[in-house]
Formats: sequence, structure tokens, C-alpha cells
Amino acid sequence: MKNLKKVNIFVTGPPRSGKSTLIEKIVTNLREQGFTIGGISTPEVREKGRRIGFKIIDLASGKWGWMAHINIFSRYKVSKYGVDIKTVEDIGANAILSAIENADVIVIDEIGKMELFSRKFQEAVKAALDSVKPVIGTIGLKLYHPFANEVKKRKDVTIIFLTREKWEEVYKQVKMMLL
Repeated sequence: MKNLKKVNIFVTGPPRSGKSTLIEKIVTNLREQGFTIGGISTPEVREKGRRIGFKIIDLASGKWGWMAHINIFSRYKVSKYGVDIKTVEDIGANAILSAIENADVIVIDEIGKMELFSRKFQEAVKAALDSVKPVIGTIGLKLYHPFANEVKKRKDVTIIFLTREKWEEVYKQVKMMLL
């Protein structure tokens, strides 16, 4: 098993450019090499072709909850989705904090508007970036938020722009940066 480098890599790009797919493939690859993965993923959920919400999944335990849903009524909203801050914190922030202690690699897929309603989530991301563990994740391309701007400006963070055409090239680049 190779050693991993301490890097903080965030992939960004337009919707449907393959950011989450890229992270999933790298996670699979790292697990096959024997590395433990912690952190989160936030896949969209569709019903009859229509997006109804987003889950937030703890990658180490598999525990999940609805981060946002068309049927969640909350003062925190993004578009038609109500955001459940308690779930973002109980599953999301806690999964990141747990990964700092227990995983070889911390995955944060993604830093987006919904997650950033939570101060605890922001603090967990900052702790991950400040840790000795490699962090790989995605961050919204047109995300204008003080915390997101701070992450993007950090000297120890590499932001990689992804397009569908450059998917394979970026995948190889991220893998090389980690190993």
C-alpha cells in the first residue's frame, strides 16, 4: 500500500460534468488499495425522472438522511428544496469529524449552498483541511459564499476545473496528486 500525500483537492465545474462520478471512482480505487475512506457524499434522488431531493451519506458507516427534499419544510431553502440542518450536522459534519480521526482519506462531496447553512458543517470542513489527512471533494462552481470563497483562496487547497471532455485527464491528475 502506497502512502498518500497531504493534499486538499476540490473539483469544480458545470453541472453534469462528472464531479461526483470522478470522486466515486477515486474512492473505489483507494478502497481497492486498502485505504479507509470517511466523509460524505450527497447524491441527488430522482423519482419518475424528477429530482425530489438530496441524501447525505456517511461514507464510513453508510448512515444516511434527507439533507434536502421537496417535502421538507424549513426556513432554509435552496430552490424548491427545504434543507434539514439537523441532518447536515448529525450525519454530514459528524462524518467529516469522524473521518479526521479514523480514515486515511476524507471525502467531502460536496461543499454547496445546502451544506453551508450549517456553521458546524463549515467548522468540520475547516478541521479536515487543517488536518494531516488528504481531503478530496467537490465545490460548487458558482458558489458565492464567504466560507466557500475562503476555502477556494486557501494556499493549501488545489481547485481543479472539470469538463466532460477533460474527465479522464482530470481523473488521472487527481490520482497522481494523491499518490
